[in-house]
Formats: sequence, C-alpha cells, structure tokens
Amino acid sequence: MLPYIHLGGHLVLPLFGKLFVLLPNDIPTFGLMLWCATVCGAVVMHFSFRRAHIEADALGIVAMTVVAGIVGAKLWHVIDSPAEFQMDGWSVLWSTGGFAWFGGLVAGIIALLVQGRGAGLGGLRTLDLAAPAAAVGYAIGRIGCLTSGDGDYGIPSNLPWAMGFPNGIDPTPPGVRVHPTPIYECIAGLAIGWWLWWRAGKRHGIGAIVGEYLFLTGIARFLVEFIRRNPHVLFGLSNAQLASLGSVIAGAILMWWAAKRVTPIPEEPARIAKAA
Repeated sequence: MLPYIHLGGHLVLPLFGKLFVLLPNDIPTFGLMLWCATVCGAVVMHFSFRRAHIEADALGIVAMTVVAGIVGAKLWHVIDSPAEFQMDGWSVLWSTGGFAWFGGLVAGIIALLVQGRGAGLGGLRTLDLAAPAAAVGYAIGRIGCLTSGDGDYGIPSNLPWAMGFPNGIDPTPPGVRVHPTPIYECIAGLAIGWWLWWRAGKRHGIGAIVGEYLFLTGIARFLVEFIRRNPHVLFGLSNAQLASLGSVIAGAILMWWAAKRVTPIPEEPARIAKAA
C-alpha cells in the first residue's frame, strides 16, 4: 500500500485546462485518485451531454457535485461515528479518512438537483445524465481507498486474491490478509456505469436511469457489506446496509414511476420521419 507519494517539490495538475490543483510535497493517494475520479466523471458527463445535444458545463457540474459529496460523506461519517468525534474532536472533519458513502450520495444528489434546475435541465433529467458518470467516478475513487489502506477493506480471508494492509492509514495486523473490498466495489461500479450508459441511449422515462443507479448501487453496497468489517447495528445489518435498502427502495419507486413516462431517444423522431 502507498498512502502517500513523496515528491521533492510541489506538483500542479490541470483539469481540462480550466482548473489547476496545487499538490503538496506529500500527495495522499486517496486525494490523487479522487482527482482522477473527478476527471473520469467529467468526461462521462461531457459525453452524456453531447449525446443529448445539451450545451452545459459538465466540468463545473461535476466539480460542484464532488465537493458537495465530500462534505456530505464527511458529515455523515461524523454523525454515524460520534465516539470518533468525541475522541479526536473537530480534526476528524478534515482528516484523510472517514467518508460515508450514503452521505456523499445524498449530498451529491442535492447538488445535482440544484444545478440542474439552475441550468434549466430539470432535476430528474440532470440526475439521469449524471448517473453513468457517478458510477464510474465512484469506482475510480474506490481505488484510492485501496492504495491508502484507509480501513475500507473487508474481513479476514484466505482467498488467493486476499491482501494485507500493514502500511495503510488504518493498518491490518501483521500477516493478516483480508477481502480487498474496494476492488470488488470498483468492478461493480464500472459494470453499473457501463450498463447505465447503454440504457441511457435507449427509450426510457425521465428518472429511469437514476432509478436504476440507486437500485443497482444499493444492491452492490448491501452485498459487499457482508464481508466488510463494519459493525452491525440493527437486525444484523450495518448502517451502510440500512442506507442501501433505502437506496434500493427509492430506485425501485423511480423505475416504476418512470416506466409510465417513456420518451423516445433523440434519434428516434428522425428515424420515424425518414421512414414516413
């Protein structure tokens, strides 16, 4: 594991020629992968806009959503782990560890709804356009959890691909190998992102794509929690699993609602006119 990359000087990273990020001598690999996730999400969002013939600033929307997601993930973690806050105080708010998936999801959705309305796209349509980007960005970001060894790994395992994190931010005991759950989540996120991208090009009602995103990511997170080391709080389930159930239910409701409002994809009217 490599929680930090040590440089001899500062490094500046451009983001599509618009945003420059000044990195310190010691670069947290989690932060670096978060930057990569932002870039990948912005690329997918840009192509989503292009396919839908929308003139909007994909980079700006993704950047604001990422910031909101980070804040939401950190705040939810603090609320979810009051003992850690009592022990470390306010410093827990800017530590490199401790980000809750559900808090980031809720804050990101709120940010997209607000920006979508401001851009005149409509909240649900913006969420549909952003869903593939969100899945890909989450998948890339999970690699940062793996490289930093921040404690998001799973329970002990003897499987051939099990890993140890002795040098991580939250290290495993010497000789102990665990499930590399960030890798599992990365694979699931990329698969979900591909599926959503394909589905977004087919006929669907507004809200269907984000509904599938909530449904599929909720299932993925619910299942991976069985081999994560998070404590169980209710009915043998962890907080993340309870949040995942809410995501699955919300996604199913959106999918059902959107199925009644199926609209043609942009290319379909042209094909109909040509056939006539």
